[in-house]
Amino acid sequence: MRTRVIYGCAGPLLSADERAFFRDTQPWGFILFARNIEQPDQVRSLVAALRDCVGDDAAPVLIDQEGGRVARLKPPYWRTRPPAARFGAAYAQNPESAREATYLNARLIAHDLAELGINVDCLPVLDVPVPGAHDIIGDRAFASDPATIIDLGRAQIEGLLEGGVLPVMKHIPGHGRAGADSHLALPRVAASAEELSASDFVTFRSLDKCPIAMTAHVVYDSIDPQRPATTSPKVIRDVIRGEIGFDGVLLSDDLSMQALEGPLAVRAKAALFAGCDVVLHCNGDMGEMKDVATEAKILDGAALRRTGQATARLSQPQAFDPKAAEARLMALLGEVA
Repeated sequence: MRTRVIYGCAGPLLSADERAFFRDTQPWGFILFARNIEQPDQVRSLVAALRDCVGDDAAPVLIDQEGGRVARLKPPYWRTRPPAARFGAAYAQNPESAREATYLNARLIAHDLAELGINVDCLPVLDVPVPGAHDIIGDRAFASDPATIIDLGRAQIEGLLEGGVLPVMKHIPGHGRAGADSHLALPRVAASAEELSASDFVTFRSLDKCPIAMTAHVVYDSIDPQRPATTSPKVIRDVIRGEIGFDGVLLSDDLSMQALEGPLAVRAKAALFAGCDVVLHCNGDMGEMKDVATEAKILDGAALRRTGQATARLSQPQAFDPKAAEARLMALLGEVA
């Protein structure tokens, strides 16, 4: 039986210890980072090796391939993609062409991923940034206007799904007001529940049929001043599952980020108890992964239903001409090929 966790691995090849650990713990999926990536054939081999550990040739393999400063696949083997804000700026000039450009860019990202066997991308970023917030989101967001984010986020979701890749909307219910980088510290947001509902939550509520969502390690003082969303039963029950209406797979952000406190086993237990379906541990540290594994329960009940619904949305990529799409994208963005 698979367990409610996604793990990273340490390098470009699996060690014997990693193979044994993954076979024993049977995680739902895996996530790749720059440290795991050298060139296309190596990535394909690593993806196949990870799936072999759990005996599932369609097991979720995730990556953060947003474009801009968050991209694990880089030149010379993979093309640099623009940050989300580039499409938001285009939207202000011509919404229709920006929508098409966003779709094509996502479809091209999906094409790159599908060729490697990667079937989940942690995209779109649906956070609504506000003036004075930390720039950890910054140009990763399409715009500061929820309507623009919704329109372009929908196009991005469609492009990924049609390319055979599951999208992950993040960081639910909203990271845009955070005054700190949650990799390094715990952000607190003082905005009222009414203000959050009218702005931050709108983008996720409008795209609630996205198959997977990743939580924000952010405290919302007006909702639960004691716990960040990832470990807050109140935020998950009342806001994410309630007000936003999300019934897809709820994935924690990385448990090893410094926004969270305590041993890794405690963090995993708290996130799962709060209502996350699956927890994410990224850094590939074997000691930490063993700690997480002590609390990574069997995938059953609502979590099993939701993960099944998500993977059922995977399909073979539709017919696609990447060269023509690249040329059209550049034309839409006013670039020279």
